[in-house]
Order: sequence, then structure tokens, then C-alpha cells
Amino acid sequence: MIIEKIANELNASAAQITAAVKLLDEGATVPFIARYRKEVTQGLDDTQLRTLEQRLVYLRDLEDRRKVIIKSIDEQGKLDESLKTKLLSADNKTALEDLYLPFKPKRRTKGQIAIEAGLEPLADTLFNDPSADPEALAQTFINEEKGITDSKAALDGAKFILMERFAENAELLAAIRSYLNKHAHVKSKVLAGKEKEGEKYSDYFEYSESYSKVPSHRALAIFRGRNEGILQVNIDADPQQEDSVKHSHCEDIICRSLGLNLHSTSRDKWLQGVVQWAWKIKILLHMETELFGKLREQAEEEAIKVFAKNLNDLLMAAPAGPKVTMGLDPGLRTGVKVAIVDETGKVLHTTTIFPHQPQNQFDKSARTLATLCKQHKVQLISIGNGTGSRETDKLVSEVLKAIPELGVQKIVISEAGASVYSASELASKELPGMDVSLRGAVSIARRLQDPLAELVKIEPKAIGVGQYQHDVSQSLLGKSLDLVIEDCVNAVGVDLNTASIALLSHVSGLNKTLAQNIVNYRDQNGAFNDRKALKKVERLGPKAFEQAAGFLRVMNGSNPLDASAVHPEAYQVVDTIVAKSGHAVNDMIGNTDLLKQLSPDDFITDEFGRPTVVDILKELDKPGRDPRPEFKTASFKEGVETVADLKVGMILEGVISNVANFGAFVDIGVHQDGLVHISSISNTFIKDPREVVKTGDVVKVKVMEVDTQRKRISLTMRLDDEPTANQANASKQKPQTKQQAHKKAPNKPASNQKSFGNAAMGNAFADAFAKAKK
Repeated sequence: MIIEKIANELNASAAQITAAVKLLDEGATVPFIARYRKEVTQGLDDTQLRTLEQRLVYLRDLEDRRKVIIKSIDEQGKLDESLKTKLLSADNKTALEDLYLPFKPKRRTKGQIAIEAGLEPLADTLFNDPSADPEALAQTFINEEKGITDSKAALDGAKFILMERFAENAELLAAIRSYLNKHAHVKSKVLAGKEKEGEKYSDYFEYSESYSKVPSHRALAIFRGRNEGILQVNIDADPQQEDSVKHSHCEDIICRSLGLNLHSTSRDKWLQGVVQWAWKIKILLHMETELFGKLREQAEEEAIKVFAKNLNDLLMAAPAGPKVTMGLDPGLRTGVKVAIVDETGKVLHTTTIFPHQPQNQFDKSARTLATLCKQHKVQLISIGNGTGSRETDKLVSEVLKAIPELGVQKIVISEAGASVYSASELASKELPGMDVSLRGAVSIARRLQDPLAELVKIEPKAIGVGQYQHDVSQSLLGKSLDLVIEDCVNAVGVDLNTASIALLSHVSGLNKTLAQNIVNYRDQNGAFNDRKALKKVERLGPKAFEQAAGFLRVMNGSNPLDASAVHPEAYQVVDTIVAKSGHAVNDMIGNTDLLKQLSPDDFITDEFGRPTVVDILKELDKPGRDPRPEFKTASFKEGVETVADLKVGMILEGVISNVANFGAFVDIGVHQDGLVHISSISNTFIKDPREVVKTGDVVKVKVMEVDTQRKRISLTMRLDDEPTANQANASKQKPQTKQQAHKKAPNKPASNQKSFGNAAMGNAFADAFAKAKK
């Protein structure tokens, strides 16, 4: 059942899914299956395999829960064939739990107490007999011994019985749920007296939006406002009605679901009251909890997906490569920390200079940097983008003018997470005895050489490319980001002789213990000469070797294939190719003309099919090819160093620092990222900013609006756009207060606007931006 369901969802065959599930259950990783088991899965790619893996966990949990529920109901003696069929056909956890509601062990309720008092026949009669007189019938159920002292008590008991029945009717709940999903609105308003304290939530002081259309960033903002005691949030089931109308359409749904046709008889009026109470007291509260839970879950999933995509783009950013690099961790009062690393990332020199206030040792610092560049033959200078970065960038510009013969290139990069790494246990092991402040400069240098190799050492959540990352499930976020790192590391491959423990631990089949053992073996025995030597590493067994070997590279080793992505298990295929072609392996590697003459079909065996042979020929053509793009840098405009230097209409070059659902943030070199709203990214309509840009892209933007007081910058990538008069004036005048902005557009959701200067968008985007930068 699970296999068939996943096969339908992925548009794959049951045989493909069965094979993939078997491999996963045997401990194979997704990168390994996608790369080296194409014949077994008939070509399922890594995206399909990740989806399969997630759905497999969900559906297995669903089956386990189904067994528990069926057993529980059966033990109560209430499991008939009809109910069992419904339970077996429930295809999601919500439907399954709805069916279990009437049988779920619970605390003693008012309805149960009424049944124990003998009032169930009264409830049944009033529900089934339209001619019944509630008051007269209730008189016959008065029983002081059981606490039924009058007709009102009897009718209340009957009401509680029916309310609980209605609230536990799976078909009725499904009908209301369907209606609410399509028509309900999420409403929020500020709690009395919280206006000033919750000013940043002013967009939601009087807010209403269709439940089905609330985007993730607004949902998370609303829930945060509620958690902080600023907002009251609820589900409006009847947004088309005036607040004064007491009747809800959901009451009509209840009546239709139960087959009730109520008119004006005394029984009908009484039952109408029961329906109303069941809706307001039982079902609405249940549905509100469920719908908000679902909305939060979806919002968290989307926010995690945004973070994962941004992290992937950051990790897969172009490496500058193995060049001698100087890393500068800017600072003002505390000085600029300097670290120089060689082509492999080994630290050659560290120091601290004080070019800025209050010491103002500009000339001395410039001479120091120039001397170090000459002494160590520095090729790249990596400048962190923190406090003092533009001042430090200016210093480096003066230094490079004095040493043009060296051809040194300077780049300002994100230093997010460098301080976290500096104080980590890993940093203390890698750089023992080095001052914590200088470790950050080392990290800044190394992350320019190879972003992936360095950033894997940092807790992903500290890198700062998320959206509302602190509001989502930290366990789900952590798991998702770990999978991103795993995919990136294995897509690029890892140099076995230079990789850190952090990098090795993300290789397919390895963990921190095995990574540590590999490094220990390397330290004790010297560099690995071939992949086979991995088998000598403590606790690295055949399974781990099978999973990891293809992703580990041995450069300049005894076997040239060890520097490629060809798996050792397939070296025999290369031997066959060599024998049939009459050329040695070294002569074949990189020989495109020769390889084009070879037909993959000539080398297919029972064990290795056409996909593997095709991959091998590609690897021989370009062994160990790096899937990351070519290294490019942005050039920040001279003289534009702070928000105050920006002018409306300026065209600048910048780097995409973060991408959210509503737009992209761009670092233009003024210590405050600007926002390009989704509507200003392209001349054509796009649903997702990632259709056009990704983190790390170098882009050109035009300044549309500047709020110097709040340090907010509105940009456009449509360079033909012209700022409106209001935008130009807003850049010169004192900005509106949030309350003034709110009065102008109290109910418009943020994403409908085109720049943060438009009232409703400003605060929501600024709030999302602030969280994204933490």
C-alpha cells in the first residue's frame, strides 16, 4: 500500500520505489543511491529520492498509528466492519484521528455524565422525532437521585450528549474543514493598551486575509505577535457577514451533514440552539486549533524550505580556489584582525592593525598590509562585511595602489557565523593556541577560497540566510539543513587529504567518529595514496567504504581514478575500456576526441548498466569536475559607504545576500542590505524570486527609496523603473510613523505593495529582514 501510494505521487513504478526503499532500509544514503545505483532505481534522481524518504517516514508512522487505533477500538468492543473499512482507507493522519475521536480515551465529560444519568434516550428522541416537545419529554426524565432535579437539567444533559456527538462526527468535521479551508479568514487585532509596545506589528492591528492565501512570513509574524501578547488572532468562518449577524454558515453545514431540516417547532428551536452551541463551543474551537496548527506547520515548512534553498546557494557559491589569501576581520576600536593562509588553508601569519578611530594608525596599517602581501605573495584579500568593513575596504584600496605589480584582488564577503566558529570547540582544535578574535579572520580567508569547506564548520542557523528561523521547529530546521549540507558536500566531492573533520563528517556513509578516525590516520601515516587505504581506518567497514569512497578524492595518488567520481567498485569497467581502446588511463583522461568515439553500449555488463557507463565516460572526460559556478565578484561604488551616501536613482552593483518569498535582499556595501521586492525583480511576472536570483548572485540594482532614519533601502532590478515623486520625497523627508502608515492602509497585506515605503509592507518586511539577518 505504501509503495503504490509513493509510486503514484512520484509518477514512478512500484519496482523503482521498492528498490529505493530497500536501499534506504539497508542504510544507503540518498546521494549514494542517486549517483551510484541508477540501474537499481531505474534513474530516480536525488529530488525524487528525498521526497520518497520523507513520505516513507510519514506513511510508516501513519500505518503504525492506524494499528494502534484499530487495536484500541477493538479492545473496546466497538470495531465493526464499516468502521474498520473507513479506518483502513484513511489516507492521512487528520482523517484517521477524526474517526478515532468518539473512541479516544478522554476525561469524563458532561456528555458522559449525562449518559450515566440515563439521559441518552432523551437526546435520541429529541434528535430523531421532529414532533417531540422538549419540555414535556424532559419532565419524564427528572431523577433527583441522579442529579436531574428539573426539566432544564435534563435538557442540558441531552444537549451535552448531542454536542459531543456532533463534534466527534468525522464526516461532519470533514465538511466543515473543507468549507473553512476555502472560505475562512484569519483575523487579528491589537490587544487593548498594547499599541505602543507592539508597534512593529502595526500591520496586523486590524488585519484580515483569506486563510488559504496567508503567506508563510505573515503567518509566522502573526503567531509571534500572539505569543508576545500583542495580538488577538482568530478564525473568521463568515468573513462575508457583518459582525452583528449571529448565525454562521457552518451551522447550516452541521444541519445538512446530520440530515436536519429545522423549522419553527419547539423541538426544532431547541435543536437549533444545540447546533449553535456545538458550533461555537466545540467545533469552532477544535477547528481553530487545527487550522492554526496546519497554518503554522505549512508556514514553518515554507520558511525551512526558504532557508534550505538559500543555504544550498551559499554552500554552492563559486570558490576562489587554492590561492594565498589574506583574511581581514574589520573592527574599529578593537582593530582589524589579519590572517594569511596558504593555498591549502594553512595559517601562515596573524596580527592585528589599528587603522581606524581612536588609534588612527592608517599609514602604519597600510605599510603593514603591503609588507605582508609582498612577503607571502598574497593573491586575494577577503574582507568581512561587518562593522568597519567599508573603512577597511578603503584602506585595502590604498594598499593595492602601492603594490600594483602583485595583482592582488580584494573581495568583501559575508562574515556571518565567523564569530560563532571562532568560539567553537572545532576552532579550538583546528587553531589551538590562537586568540579567538584572530580565528574569525582565518575563517574569512578560508571561506573565500572554498565557501563549502569552511561554512560546514558553522552551525547553519548562525549563517543568517533564513526567514523567521527562530520561530520554526528547531529539530525540523536542523534536519533539513543537515540534508542540504549532505547533498552539497557529496555533489562537489571532498579531498581526502585536506578535508577537515567537519567536512568529512557530511560525506555519504561517514559520521563525526569516522571523520575523526580518518584525520587521525592521516596525521599518523601521512597523506592517503589511494582510496583503498581507507579500509585501514579504524571502524571504517565495508558498508561505510561503499557509501563514501566515490565522494572522496585522492589527488596525485597512485591511481588517477581516485581523483574522479568513478566509484572503486566500477574500476573494472574502466579496465575494460582501457583494454578495448588500447589506451592507458592517463592517456584517456581529458581526451574528449577519443572518448567521443567510444560507445557506452560496448561496455555494459550484467552488473553495470548504461547509466553507470555513461557517467564513467563523462568522468574520464572531466575528472572530479566541480559543479559550482565560475568565481565572480561585485564591485561596490566608491564613495558610497553608508545609507546616507545613497541617492534615489543610483545604479549600483551588489550581491544577493538573502532570498525570501517576498523578495531578495542585496548587499550594496553600506552595512544595510536593500530590498528588491518580488514585483521589482523582473519585467515579467514571477511566483518565486528564486526563478531569477539566488544567494551569492552579483546583480545591478537601482535605488528607488531611502529611509535614512530607519536605515531601509528599496531597490529594483528593473533598471528602467523611475522612482515616483513620493518615493523621491520620502528619501529627503522625515519618514512616516508606523501609526500614520497604518491609518492609510490598515488592511492591505504586505506582499501586495511594491516598495517598503508603501504603508503596509514596510513594517512586515523590516521585521522579516531583521529576523533574517540574525
